[in-house]
Amino acid sequence: MNLPEDLKYTKDHEWIKIDGDTITVGITDFAQSELGDIVYVEVETVDETLDKDEVFGTVEAVKTVSDLFIPVDGEIIEFNESLEDEPEKVNEDPYGDGWMIKVKVSDESQLDELMDAEAYKAHIG
Repeated sequence: MNLPEDLKYTKDHEWIKIDGDTITVGITDFAQSELGDIVYVEVETVDETLDKDEVFGTVEAVKTVSDLFIPVDGEIIEFNESLEDEPEKVNEDPYGDGWMIKVKVSDESQLDELMDAEAYKAHIG
């Protein structure tokens, strides 16, 4: 399983790449493998400010639909629109072309609460 060391992780299986006061968010390799073939990604919260752990969208796989949770307080400033036509990018490249949203962080101290790769590995067993 692929767990890049330079990312942060949540208990809800999202990964976070920090770039100043902006973060990029997607779902982990573990999450996409558990979901199976992803057929649809829906994010209708662009330009909205959400609180940590609020639902920012959903990901639909062949057998299930799963909510996506924002890892920190912030404004969703971008959605990876290529996922509308190619949701399989989440399965093929979850940490690259399969990213989902970019967020302008409101409370950077919340980033300290995220797990590193080792803690996430322990979380998923």
